Amino acid sequence: MAFQREDIERVRAATNLVELVGEVTKVKPSGRNVMAVCPFHQEKTPSMSVDAAKGVYHCFGCGEGGDIFKFVEQTQALNFNEAVELLARRAGIQLRIDPDAQKRRGERESLIEAVGAAIEFYHERLRKADDAASARRYLRSRGYEADIVEQFQLGYSPEGFTALYDHLRNDRKMLDKVMEKSGLVARNQRGRFYDRFRGRVMFPIYDLRGDPVGFGARLLDGEGPKYLNSPETSIYRKSNLLYGLNWSKSDMVKQGVAVVVEGYTDVIAVHQAGVPAVATCGTAFGASHLDLLRRFTERVVLAFDADEAGTGAALRGFEHSVPGDLDLRVAPLPAGRDPGDLVEAGEVDILRQAVSVESSVPLLQFRLERELDQHRLDEPEARGRAIKAAATIVARHPDMVTRHEYAVFLSRKTGVDLPVIEQAVSRASRTAEREPAGTPAPEYRTPESGRGRAEQEYLRLMLANDASLAGADLEPEAFADSKHREAFELLRPIIGELEPDAVPELGSVIGDDSGEVASLLRHLAVVDRPLAEAPGLARRITVWQLEDRIKALQTQLATVSSEEDRSHATRELLGLLEKKQQLLGE
Repeated sequence: MAFQREDIERVRAATNLVELVGEVTKVKPSGRNVMAVCPFHQEKTPSMSVDAAKGVYHCFGCGEGGDIFKFVEQTQALNFNEAVELLARRAGIQLRIDPDAQKRRGERESLIEAVGAAIEFYHERLRKADDAASARRYLRSRGYEADIVEQFQLGYSPEGFTALYDHLRNDRKMLDKVMEKSGLVARNQRGRFYDRFRGRVMFPIYDLRGDPVGFGARLLDGEGPKYLNSPETSIYRKSNLLYGLNWSKSDMVKQGVAVVVEGYTDVIAVHQAGVPAVATCGTAFGASHLDLLRRFTERVVLAFDADEAGTGAALRGFEHSVPGDLDLRVAPLPAGRDPGDLVEAGEVDILRQAVSVESSVPLLQFRLERELDQHRLDEPEARGRAIKAAATIVARHPDMVTRHEYAVFLSRKTGVDLPVIEQAVSRASRTAEREPAGTPAPEYRTPESGRGRAEQEYLRLMLANDASLAGADLEPEAFADSKHREAFELLRPIIGELEPDAVPELGSVIGDDSGEVASLLRHLAVVDRPLAEAPGLARRITVWQLEDRIKALQTQLATVSSEEDRSHATRELLGLLEKKQQLLGE
């Protein structure tokens, strides 16, 4: 059932989020917002900020957040439509079925058609074009012959700025707005469209139903991020997507396991070996991805690279939660090897053994062992620090029996008496309950770089629709952090349609989206500190962008042999240096 958007927004406008939260938990004023005791994790001191004007809430302790409908869904165990109906009855609003639902389905179909056409274009380019030779060599080096390229519809995006755009516009008669909304093209400062992906091996990404929704793109040569993903669109939500799930979901049900690997090439290799594998689409693996996988299996094995980076990936996203309803495990891979390496070397048996119940390690045990490895357990003081740190991890598990079993595990590992361990776990639980309000979760700590801080402060100005934005002009490419760039692209068209004194209704914009970008925006929306001036921030961010391009041109000049290319790069470099000097002099 689909209700009219107008009625949903009337329900939103008629519902006071602070009152709604106050019916479930304790609330108290704090600056321009209201702080509440979070109902989604155990605590005594309020750590959930509620902003009635923007229509969002965000907990600094556990990271939960959303709008009025998400709050009702979570606290009343309802789905979205049921939450809308409940709040509509409460507000005395009659809901009407949306006659435009078919139209929106038509828009979705047009975006899917555009992405599908791009897949065909890139795939054909990879198979036949001379400029795709390097891409074909790369794929052959990974052991991917024509049958795999065909099965997974791999492709190549040419170097030119408008190759895909020209093809879709002229040959497929697609509208500019469809190409832009599907994330295939973007606009430059002059409003002209250009291909988002250039000079990359293309990995098409499909949703759970098998519809094409976006791309993961690997850079072959030159400057830029190694992997670039489609931006967030109405059909491409990274937090709700797992690469390979459309191919492997039936095998997950049959084999009773889902294996999570780090990259697209690992998924393809492991899938060829008959193991149901998935990977995230350019974001950390977290709770929303577990929600997808628990539909098909109760056992999830993380099979990341056996190095520090891979270990960090296995822990990221679960620092403040223990998904007790799933058997979440970590596969012990040989040092320096990833799943794709094992398959390509013909060592599939080693991979299958690593992801088996017998060899894989429960995530909580893995985290504890990693923590103990950081300490000298033969020294009394170091052993004490190890117990304190490990007890904090154990204390987060919601099940009392499991906490006891891990206390026994720690006692055996460290030689410390069990009662002492259990006292440490109990003390850690009480300390967590007394954590002061406003302590941010690790993923929302202020960025270490000045550039990252400036980008977040600019987003805060957008969330406030600050008047100083009129004197600033930034493009998405100016943002170095991909999450900041996606947030900017999401907010920019909304801000452009607002009256000068109006703030964006963030709850209406992102709803119950639990993805990284939506969570970041909720966090920034409730931060309570003075705002900077937009022109100054924009100038600093633009200077950093210019410096990136200047470095890339300097590197290019050191390698180019063509006099024409050298002349062109030199002219561009001089122009950028002059522009940078002008900005620094303002």
